[in-house]
Amino acid sequence: MSSATDLARQIIRRLIEAGVSDFVISPGSRNAPLSIALYEAKSKGVIELHVKLDERGAAFYALGISKATNQGVAVICTSGTAAANFHPALLEALHANNKLIAITADRPERLRKTGANQTTDQVGIFPSITSFDLVSGSKFELGSGPVHLNIQFDEPLLPKDNNDWLSGLKISQGIAEKLNPKSLVVSGNGVLVIGHDLGTFSSAEVKDFAVRSGLPVIAEDPLIFPDAIAHASVFLNDESIRGYLKADFAIVIGRTTLSRSINSYVSSITKSYVVDPRISTIDTKRTATQVFFELPKLEVDVLNQTWISDWREISRLASIEITQDERWSEQSALRTITNSLPNESALFVGSSRPIRDIEAFAKPRSGLTTFANRGLAGIDGNLSTVFGISNSFERSFAIIGDLTFLHDLTALLNPPNSNLTIFVIDNNGGGIFSTLPQAGVSGFDEIFGTPQNQDLTKLISAFGIEVTKVKTSADINLAISHNKPGLQFVIVEVPNRETMASTLADTYSRVSKAVRIGLNLA
Repeated sequence: MSSATDLARQIIRRLIEAGVSDFVISPGSRNAPLSIALYEAKSKGVIELHVKLDERGAAFYALGISKATNQGVAVICTSGTAAANFHPALLEALHANNKLIAITADRPERLRKTGANQTTDQVGIFPSITSFDLVSGSKFELGSGPVHLNIQFDEPLLPKDNNDWLSGLKISQGIAEKLNPKSLVVSGNGVLVIGHDLGTFSSAEVKDFAVRSGLPVIAEDPLIFPDAIAHASVFLNDESIRGYLKADFAIVIGRTTLSRSINSYVSSITKSYVVDPRISTIDTKRTATQVFFELPKLEVDVLNQTWISDWREISRLASIEITQDERWSEQSALRTITNSLPNESALFVGSSRPIRDIEAFAKPRSGLTTFANRGLAGIDGNLSTVFGISNSFERSFAIIGDLTFLHDLTALLNPPNSNLTIFVIDNNGGGIFSTLPQAGVSGFDEIFGTPQNQDLTKLISAFGIEVTKVKTSADINLAISHNKPGLQFVIVEVPNRETMASTLADTYSRVSKAVRIGLNLA
C-alpha cells in the first residue's frame, strides 16, 4: 500500500473520530491522497464533502460552516501558493476563536530549498497558528481555535488497495469541560456593553447573563437582544449626553469595535470589567479594572430604577427622531430589512458600513441568529462565509456592501443549494470612507471612494443566479415576503456616498438636539 495513502487515511480517520464531519477540498495533485480518502468516506455516508475551486474561498466557506456549527471544519489544498490562500480565513478564525482546520499537502522535507516544483517552506507559514508538520507516525492536537496540519506526501500518491479503512470508527462526543466561574460584585449605576462577537460565548449564555444583571444593555448587535438600548451609538456621540449618562462601572463582554462613541463612553468610566477568553491567548495586552476569562457569577448590589428609566427615555427620544425620518437611505434600507426578516432565520452582516448602521439604527429584536466576520473585520471572503453558514439553516439572509460583494465574486462559481437571500447595498464604492476624516482629502474618490461603476445585476445574472433591484422600503418588504427557495440577490440601490454622509451627519444632529431638549440640556 502507498505510504501516502496510508498517511492520508490515518489523518482523516483521526479527524473523523475527533468529531470532524465537514471537509472542504480544492482540486490538486499533491493533496490527491486526502481527496481520494475523503471521497471514500463520503461514499460511506461518514462525512459531508464540499469541493471549491478557489482555496481562499474554500477556507472562508469552511469558516462559515464552523461559525454556524461551532465545530471543527477542515479545509484541504495542494502545496505551494495554494496554501498561502488559507491565511486570511485563518486570521479571522484566530481572532474569532473559530475551529478551522487548515490541511496543506506538502512535498517531503528533503525537497525543500532544492528548487523542486511547487515547493516552499510551508511549516510555520501561518504565524500565531498552531502548526504540525506531519509524516507517518506523527501526532497532532486540535484545540478551541484554528490549527494547521502540514502533511508531507511522497510519491506514489494513489492507492493500490481497496481495504475498509473506515471500519470500527469511534467518534468522540466532544463533551466540553465545565469551568468554575469567578464572582463579581458591583454597586452603583452600571451598564453592560456587549460586543458583536459576544466574547466567543453563545448567545444563550450572554442573554441569560444580561437578563440576570438587570443593567441597561448596549449591544453592538441589537438583533439578538430585544431589550437592548436602541440607538446608543447615535445618542452617545453627543459629549453632553455621555456626561449625563456617566456610569460608575461598565461590564464589557467581548470586543467593542464598531463605534467610537461607545468606546469613548466606556473609557470615561472609572471601573471597567472585561469578559473575554481571548485575553489569555490573543489580546494579552488588553487592560481593565478586572478581566475574566469566563462569564462571572454576577451580583449587582442595588439597581437604581431611575438610572434605568433615564436610558429608556433617551432611547425613546432617539427612536422617535430616527423612525420619523422617511428619507430613502442606506440606514432606512437596513432598518427595513432587519425589521422584516422572518423569525428562525440566520443573518450574516458584512463588515464596514452595514454592520455599523445596524448597530446604530436597527430596532432591537429577537428571532434571528446573527453572524459576522468580526475577528479581523475584513471584507474578503464574505460571500464564501455566508455560503458556508447557510448550510446549517432552513432560511438565511445576508447584508453586504458592493465592494464586499465584488471582493469575493468568484464564490458565485460554486453557489450553495440553500435558501439564501443576499442584500447588496450599492452606493458605488467604499461608502464608509465618506464618513471618516479622509473624506475631504485631495484625490479622495480615486484612492478611497473607489467607485466600481459595475452593473451588479448583469454580473450576477451572468452566473445564472436570480437577482432583483430595489429602490424603496416597500420593494424590500416585497422581496422578503416572496421568500423564494434557492439563492437570490437583491441589489439595494441607495443615494450616492456624499448624500449618505450628509444624511448621517444630519440624523446625528437631530437626535442629539431632541435628546438634549428632552433632558433639559439644550
